[in-house]
Amino acid sequence: MNLNQVTVATTDVARAIGFYSTLGLRLIVESIPRYARFECPDGESTFSIHRADQVAASQTVVYFECGDLDETVAALQRQGIIFTSPPADQPWLWREARLRDPDGNPICLFQAGDHRRHPPWRVA
Repeated sequence: MNLNQVTVATTDVARAIGFYSTLGLRLIVESIPRYARFECPDGESTFSIHRADQVAASQTVVYFECGDLDETVAALQRQGIIFTSPPADQPWLWREARLRDPDGNPICLFQAGDHRRHPPWRVA
C-alpha cells in the first residue's frame, strides 16, 4: 500500500492554487471552481484541494518535507507566506515550521532526514 494523495477543503480553489503553487507544489489538474491537484516536487505523492462552502477548523496537519527547511522558510517569507512558528528543533529529532493555508488548514514544513522513518525509538 502506498499513500496516493491527501485532499483538503478550500472555499476558493483559485486562491488555494496560488498558495500551494507558492509552496512549490506542481499543478497537474485544474478544474476551477471545484478541484485542483498537485504533484509534490519530490517523490510520487500528490496533494489536492476541493471546493467547500465552508472549511471547518481542522486538527489534521499536512506535513511536507523540505531538504533545507530554513532556506525554504526564508524564501517563502520573502514571497509573503506567513508562518505561525519559525523553524525549530523538536524533541522527536525533526526541525519544523508551522503555517496555515488561506482557509486555516494547518501545515507543517519539516526536515527530518533518516529520522522521518527511522527514529531511534522505532518499533523493530
